[in-house]
Parts: sequence; structure tokens; C-alpha cells
Amino acid sequence: MTTLYTNCNLFDAETEEMQNNAWLLVNDEGLVGASGTGTAPEADQTVDLQGQYVMPGLINAHTHIMMDPMDNHTAYLTETEATVNAIKNLKTLLRNGVVAIRDCGAVSDTDVKLMKLMHQGRVEGPEIVPSGRPMSILGGHGDFPEGDDGKEVWGHLTTCAADMRQSVREEFKHGAKNIKVMATGGVMSPTDRVDDTELTAEELNAAVEEAHSKHMTVASHAQGNRGIQLSLEAGVDSIEHGIYVDEQQMDLMIKQGTCLVPTLNACQCIFDAPKGSIPDYMIKKDIEVKDIFFKNIGKAIEKGVRIVVGTDAGTPFNRFDNGTTTEMELLVEAGETPLQALLGATKYAAELIQLSEDYGTLTAGKKADFLVLKDNPLVDIKAVAQEDKQVYQNGKLVEY
Repeated sequence: MTTLYTNCNLFDAETEEMQNNAWLLVNDEGLVGASGTGTAPEADQTVDLQGQYVMPGLINAHTHIMMDPMDNHTAYLTETEATVNAIKNLKTLLRNGVVAIRDCGAVSDTDVKLMKLMHQGRVEGPEIVPSGRPMSILGGHGDFPEGDDGKEVWGHLTTCAADMRQSVREEFKHGAKNIKVMATGGVMSPTDRVDDTELTAEELNAAVEEAHSKHMTVASHAQGNRGIQLSLEAGVDSIEHGIYVDEQQMDLMIKQGTCLVPTLNACQCIFDAPKGSIPDYMIKKDIEVKDIFFKNIGKAIEKGVRIVVGTDAGTPFNRFDNGTTTEMELLVEAGETPLQALLGATKYAAELIQLSEDYGTLTAGKKADFLVLKDNPLVDIKAVAQEDKQVYQNGKLVEY
């Protein structure tokens, strides 16, 4: 049955302008059949949107669906616990307008397994681009003990380029679509510092070469300057966080087409966390980097680095319900226009995580995954955070 949505204002993320007096036709396969302004075609049923605003569903390019952001429990997770968390978080994401995610590291390849179940229609939520277990070093950001007895490890612990190549191949075999490399230390890891350089140039080169030869992307957790540089030289597809990125690296990112996924919300949530709720080492490291982090992201925006929206959802108090829209608001505060923030959560994100064939814009042939808002997001980005917005997946209204 075809459905025509009429009397709306349409931002399709392709024309980059709001189309007034618009309509959107959804075919019986749950795909966008056509869109336009003025006279609309006939359909089996018509829905009058009463002048509301339509935009593509959101994409979050950096999540950790295995985590519960409210209990800050990241170590000693069993696969069962991670799966329970993930199923809950996936439903929350979808009901708040997120129709696709790239998960950036999950214990026991939980994200890969759930992606397969989702494609069988057995799990509800946004489309998943999984990374499986991340690539780390002994004692580095990713060397977290997992399982009941702590004998499992969150990440693959590599000691050389050969280890890295083998680990990437393992994730390829399991079904990962992205490889997450931990190039530097991080705020949440207890044994290192943010600017520690962890993976070597040889390891990063091996990761990128192996992943790209199999149509996989590479996302680099890179907070320290040296790790950012090594990641860029290796040819990663995105820099995650990028706290100490410098202007020469920004220029290189623009030249190479490397995306930056800042996850400002992760930093802000730790900064705003209730006293005594998270370990002191996290708070200390977060305070050390916060000002320079936001300043450098502002410079990257000003220079024209392509910014993609990701939140690091699952980290302390970094929630799955409002995190994506909060990230968009933080990016606008840092210097983006509402248009840039919208593209970063739609078209640009879909291109980065290799979903642009189906997601990112509301053009003919793509999935009819869209939001209906009361206010214009091109005027005020906070319009996207509307609590009672309508969310459509495959042309069907998502029930709350």
C-alpha cells in the first residue's frame, strides 16, 4: 500500500534547503517513491502532516550499545549482560529518532551478532554497522577484563603488525563492517593517559590495509596528537574524539576526506556527572582536556573539516535517548550551523559508515526512515530533540 504524506515542509538532506508545501510518497516496500512540492501524485492512502517538518532519521556514528550509561559498569561484563543492555539501548535509540548506528566496540562481538539477528527480523532497533571487538595493546585503552572471572578481554591485544592483521581478519570472519583501533590512551582507561601513543605506525598501517582490502572502514580512537598523526598517515576513515588535533592535521583531514567524530557529549557528561559517581581518574583526565577539546573542535569546524555526529553513547551518563540530539546542539554551540549539524547526523554519517545507498537522505529508492517535527530544525537545532516527535522506520510509525 502506498502512502502519501502531504502538507509538510521537507528537508531531504540532499538539496540542503527546506522545501515548503512539500509531499513525500512511500511505496509498499517501505521505500521513498518520490518527493516534491506543489501537486502531489495519487496514493492508496494520504496523511496530512499539517505543516510539520520532515527530515531523515538520525544516524549516530559512535555508540557502545553493550554499556549501561547509568551504572558506569564497563568491566566484567558477560556476553549475556552486554546483550540485555544492547537490546534495551537499541529500542531506546530508535524511539528517539536514530535509525542507524555504527557501534565502535563490543565485548564478545555482541554488536555483530545482534546485527545478524536484526536482519532476520528478531531484534528491534536501528540498522547496526558493527565493529566487533576493538584493537588495543596490553594495558591500553581497550584492555578491559570481561566476563564473570575477568579472563576475557574487551579488545584484541596486538603486539605487532602480524597480530593486527590476524585480528582484523577474525573480525572480518565474524561479520564486522568497521574496525575500531585504539591509537591512543583515553579518559576512561585507568592505566594510561589521554596523549599516550599506543598502536604503532606498522600496526595502524596493517589495520587499514587489511580492512580496506575487504570493504571495511577504520575508525581510530585518537585523542593524543601523535596518535592522530599516525592514524591519518595510515589512512583511517575517521578520527574519533580528536582532542589534541592541530591545524596541520585538520588540513590533512580535509585533503584526504577523513571525517572527525568528536563525541563532545561524552566529555560533557563526565564533566556534569554527580559527585562521587565515577572514578576520580576519569574526572581528572576529563577536566584536563575539556577546554582544549572544545576549542580544537571549534577550529576544525571553522576550517571545514567534515564533522560526523557520534556520541560515544554508553559511557558514563551518556544516554541513548537524548545523546544524539545533545551532540548536535553542542556542535552548533561550537560553531556549526544547524544545517551542518543536520548533515553530520544524516548524509555525512551515512557516507562515512557506508550506508548511503539506503540512509542519510530522503530521495527515491532509499528507506523511508524519517522524523516529523513541530518546528524547523534549520532554524533551531533543538527542534530535533522534540520528545514526542514521530519516528518512521521503513515507512511505518514506530510505537512508543
